[in-house]
Amino acid sequence: MDGKGGEFGRVDVMGGKMLSRWAGSGVLAWMLGGFCLPLSANTTVNLLSPVADAAHAPYRQPAPLQIAQTDLSIPRDPPPLPAPKPLQIALFLPISSDIFRQAADAVRAGMQAAHEHEPDGVAIQLVDSGDVAQEVVERYRIVAGQADLVVGPLSRSAVAALAQSGNISRPTIALTAPDTQPEASAPLPSRMLVMGLAIEDEARQIADWAGRDNAGKKAVLLHAGASWQRRAVKAFEVQWLKQQKQQKQQSELQTVELASSDGFVNGRTLLQLKKELADVPAFIFAALDAQQARQVRAVMGPQMPLYGTSQLNPVPFSGRDTAERMSDMDGIRLLDIPWQIDPEHPAVAIYARPTAAADLPRTADMERLYALGIDAYRVAREVAAQQSEFELDGVTGRLTVQVSSQQARLQRSAERAVYRSGSVVPLEAQR
Repeated sequence: MDGKGGEFGRVDVMGGKMLSRWAGSGVLAWMLGGFCLPLSANTTVNLLSPVADAAHAPYRQPAPLQIAQTDLSIPRDPPPLPAPKPLQIALFLPISSDIFRQAADAVRAGMQAAHEHEPDGVAIQLVDSGDVAQEVVERYRIVAGQADLVVGPLSRSAVAALAQSGNISRPTIALTAPDTQPEASAPLPSRMLVMGLAIEDEARQIADWAGRDNAGKKAVLLHAGASWQRRAVKAFEVQWLKQQKQQKQQSELQTVELASSDGFVNGRTLLQLKKELADVPAFIFAALDAQQARQVRAVMGPQMPLYGTSQLNPVPFSGRDTAERMSDMDGIRLLDIPWQIDPEHPAVAIYARPTAAADLPRTADMERLYALGIDAYRVAREVAAQQSEFELDGVTGRLTVQVSSQQARLQRSAERAVYRSGSVVPLEAQR
């Protein structure tokens, strides 16, 4: 393993703070590379060797400046140090995809904003990844031969194809988890770091949060059948059971699928559920979108504790002043990223907000992808500097990264939030 970062962290070129380190080494080599000459024991300075006939004499290299007290020779015209080569990052996104183009553009804009804020020693090249598995793998092979580090792909299927290809030859920061999480016997490639905004991660954090706040209560998990909702429920359930085992508790858990049509869930199912829970201490994890959660709240009432993912916050921060106030959601707890709910956060305040075309309004999910681009750039710089373990107070949450020769891991802790006066605010800001 070379360097602190193992196989994942090894790159040919450093960026950022590492460049100054290189420059310092170059200066040292220059000073020790044959220029230290013995000096006479006097203080006379001889800048040029004497020339008998200046008009016809051949050119002579100026003699070095000699300082007797320091026993050091300083060349009058030292050779310039070579400029360090910038870190080459390939931003590998499906920019030509009809399905993923808008998401790719949001990530690209976020990377650009972060690069403009901290550009030193880094060059970014945008490369079209495509969105067909074979195409993604072949294009990656070409890109990896020219870049020091790759950020992407963006879609689950593309990440899965790349992870299974065996062609990860450069440190690669994937922007989502693969379609199917590899089994323990087949982990992700050691040079691949998964960095996404996975709904499963939020569900696991909510399971721990709600479990601490509602010890001994029954957990009721609601979803309406969408694939992301099923993944969230499964992640919550696994984490909940793990937590219960660790704490030697046996609280009951119930999963309910709500029939849904055009965004509206079946009210009769909710009324029946309310009747069943009338005398049962319980709380709800709503793996639903905001519209569906409002319906649940209307039936179940504000006295029932309700938790949800970032999908309960559909309003981009830039549009919250003109958005409808959802006062009927007050008290509902959820997770979201600092970029969406905490403009005073130190990491958030330093970056420019994205602008949107008049015919393409900015959505909350596009804002989150823009923020993902910002943090991906920051993580890439740290990885390139061969940091084996580091933390970042990011715009998508608190990021903890561990890199070894066997595996690279990133854990993101989202920010706790609550609905107050119809809007989502950080939980700590509640009064």
